[in-house]
Amino acid sequence: MKVSLFVTCLADVFYPGVGQDVVEILERNGCEVDFPMNQTCCGQPAYNSGYHHETKDVAKHMIKTFEHADYVVTPSGSCGAMIHEYSHLFKEDSTWKKRAESLAEKTFEFTQFLVDVLKVEEVGAVFQKKATYHTSCHMTRLLGVKDAPMKLLENVKGLEFASLPNKETCCGFGGTFSVKMVPISEQMVNEKIEHIEETEAEVLIGADCGCLMNIGGRIERQGKPIKVMHIAQVLNSKQ
Repeated sequence: MKVSLFVTCLADVFYPGVGQDVVEILERNGCEVDFPMNQTCCGQPAYNSGYHHETKDVAKHMIKTFEHADYVVTPSGSCGAMIHEYSHLFKEDSTWKKRAESLAEKTFEFTQFLVDVLKVEEVGAVFQKKATYHTSCHMTRLLGVKDAPMKLLENVKGLEFASLPNKETCCGFGGTFSVKMVPISEQMVNEKIEHIEETEAEVLIGADCGCLMNIGGRIERQGKPIKVMHIAQVLNSKQ
């Protein structure tokens, strides 16, 4: 099975190891992975800020970049959801709308692809820590991916899992929201960290680098002894 990796800006710049973990897991499960070098930002920051005209240029570029892929897999539910938004962006342009819908049909968040497409729930991971899981907003609400991460984590040997209280609440990142609404965003992430501490988890796991960067940054500033990891890092762990 041929897969094209859409790594996303944050993984490319701040969490390159996440992309590597995704590739290694996919290859062990029979996938041939390529990396289109022309890929860029999906356009979500501009789109969420109301710059839809500018976003169309980015969307067209991404559609052309991944158009010939068999499957597109991304380690970000948020960016994956943006690909699915392209059809709304081109609702008045039937040609590009059709091309956008075609790309959306073959674009999957990483855990979604493993469980729903490859039918894999056990990847041979070993992770002997107590952890909890943050459910990112776009992944659960827009993509509807809720069960896949849990199914994979249930099969990680040695993992002691604790459910996160109020897991459905936003961490306060929201892309440009965290920049425009700093005081509110700060209160939201502080509340999220309080709930993480309630679980007594050593590790916070997530499936979106944006959320993890926001929560992890705040945890570091507060000097909390909690490690933040992308789910691909946990699933590729052998210890």
